[in-house]
Amino acid sequence: MNTDEIIAKLNWFYSLELNQVDLYMAQSKKVEDIYISKVLERASYIEQQHVDNIAAQIQKKGSTPTVLGDIIAPLFGKAGGNMTAAFGVVPLLKADILLEQKAMSDYKDFILKVGHDNELFSLLWANLIDEDLHTAWFLSKVQELESK
Repeated sequence: MNTDEIIAKLNWFYSLELNQVDLYMAQSKKVEDIYISKVLERASYIEQQHVDNIAAQIQKKGSTPTVLGDIIAPLFGKAGGNMTAAFGVVPLLKADILLEQKAMSDYKDFILKVGHDNELFSLLWANLIDEDLHTAWFLSKVQELESK
């Protein structure tokens, strides 16, 4: 991948992660179960770290994060968070699992194309692992709630 392609892909992740920040924060405010609420709040914080790290990578490559992502992703995240919360905890978590699975798939694909940029390679792996951990927790909680 050339630098422009890498920046474009980083901007995709920047927007995706921004969306997740606001999605999880909105959900955390709507969920009544304190533990689930705190997990969603923590997930939002972790996603914000992803946003910050991706923004730094974009800047290192001589560009700036997409302004469109700065505006639209948070709006979609907040709206999506409020909407998914209205359907209950299990559907909310199932929607979150789908989003995390999409992020993981995209991270895996990008990791394979990064080349010899060790710093970016490590960052993408760290983000992928975080997304995988979120998915595992969400899935475990869905299974627990559905077994009751």
